[in-house]
Amino acid sequence: MPPTLASLVHHSALKLTVRAGEDRLDVPVRWAHVSELADPVPYMEGGELLLITALKLDAEDPEAMRRYVRRLAGAGVVGLGFAVGVNYEEIPAALVEAAREEGLPLLEVPRRTPFLAISKAVSAAIAADQYRAVTAGFAAQRELTRQALTDGPEGLLGALAAQVDGWAALYDASGSVVATAPEWAVRRAARLTADVQRLRERPAPASSVVGGPGNEDRVELHSLGTGRRPRAALAVGTAAALGTAERYAVHSAIALLTLTTERSRSLHAAEQRIGAAVLRMLLAGEPDHARTVAGDLYGGLLDAPFRMIVAESAPGGAARAHAASPSAKPADGGGDPLGVLAETVESAAARAGEAVLVVPEGERLVVLAADGGAAVTACTEYAVALEARRTAGAPEPAAGGEDGELVVGLSAPSGPIGASAAYRQAEQALSVARRRGRVCVEHEQLAAGSVLPLLADDAVRAFAEGLLRALREHDATGRGDLVASLRAWLSRHGQWDAAAADLGVHRHTLRYRMRRVEEILGRSLDDPDVRMELWLALKATSHEQE
Repeated sequence: MPPTLASLVHHSALKLTVRAGEDRLDVPVRWAHVSELADPVPYMEGGELLLITALKLDAEDPEAMRRYVRRLAGAGVVGLGFAVGVNYEEIPAALVEAAREEGLPLLEVPRRTPFLAISKAVSAAIAADQYRAVTAGFAAQRELTRQALTDGPEGLLGALAAQVDGWAALYDASGSVVATAPEWAVRRAARLTADVQRLRERPAPASSVVGGPGNEDRVELHSLGTGRRPRAALAVGTAAALGTAERYAVHSAIALLTLTTERSRSLHAAEQRIGAAVLRMLLAGEPDHARTVAGDLYGGLLDAPFRMIVAESAPGGAARAHAASPSAKPADGGGDPLGVLAETVESAAARAGEAVLVVPEGERLVVLAADGGAAVTACTEYAVALEARRTAGAPEPAAGGEDGELVVGLSAPSGPIGASAAYRQAEQALSVARRRGRVCVEHEQLAAGSVLPLLADDAVRAFAEGLLRALREHDATGRGDLVASLRAWLSRHGQWDAAAADLGVHRHTLRYRMRRVEEILGRSLDDPDVRMELWLALKATSHEQE
């Protein structure tokens, strides 16, 4: 506890007497200051005990004393010490009355008590309080370290909450709550997700204060990690501002959690290398070896159906995203769509307690995740959100844009033996998503849809136009409509009467036209491959005839 006016009054060596403001003696004293100036306020910071002898004051003038005391109280001076037996044998009544009116504590200092003794007493009490705070801070650091080593971040949070007499919460890279202490604080912590996400947009280390007067608590938010983009965040909620000892505890917790975060990053890199080896073995058709290498880390993932996810970032995507949203960071996630996607699926898997295999491959990201699990769900929800922003024409600050910076393909559920097939399925879905201008396509959607949208490709369209060019040039001379006749005949599966009826011509006329098609193209319509190519060519160029 810092020194207070009450502690000075009770100091047996000082012999101070209270003459006014008896009900305000519990106010902390930041310093004891001597000043005989008629107006010392410009030199006050607030919290001082001002010591005077009234050398330059007309202490017997009631109006002058009212103005003097009012100025001191307005400047935050917590008390006034008046030395008797120097210029006045006793404290003038005008000063006593002014102090009572203003509620400013007034202490009578006997002649035998020098001001220096009061200053020393205040200084010693402040030093003792600081020493206690530092000692308590070191004790808190030892306890937090012990809890971190024995019980991990959860134990550390519990010890921190006890030290600050409040609550603490840890957030992951996505801003989701990982752990809280005590458990009842989980709802309060969840309400700060938006504040944590805003904090992550600032370069680390960063901190902010939310709440305070009028709210249920005051919360400090601190980013964790040494990279340009925070890996996690710590929230500390208390009823009032932190004291010195509590501040030591919070700083110790930040240091320990940062060490844990950086160690986790190194472990994460090692896990990624193991995951890359497991993936290579699966794709090489060696599921038994892959399972052996996976061990407990990824072994459970290979025991149930999984999905293969292949995501791709178009070259220059990060630059375009940054141009569209200058606040996006080009490293560690912000402005990097693959980094954001990796964070999204890993955070979702961590919260659900499920394994996920994430392997960066240059401009690609390969993910192996449990079918129906949290990681797959998070991936599809993230893609849906990007798709919605794109459709609405809204900016996409993290990834994606009109140029399609992020494209995702999902395979059908598979197992270790079918891993290579699942990878091909994911690549096929990725290719279709890119062609269709979609953010995400699942392989199962391809069979449920139609092959015709796949014809919307420049190469396919060029082939179709080249195949039909001679027929269109023939029709341009006005000597029959061979393209329309071919379309009618193919749509009727080569039935002459039905196709002729659709065209409104005699079947012999249609037969003549089909012979002319064969002569012009140099191909036989009896060949099913020729009929298929002509039909697809007609479909690929049908928009030109509409």
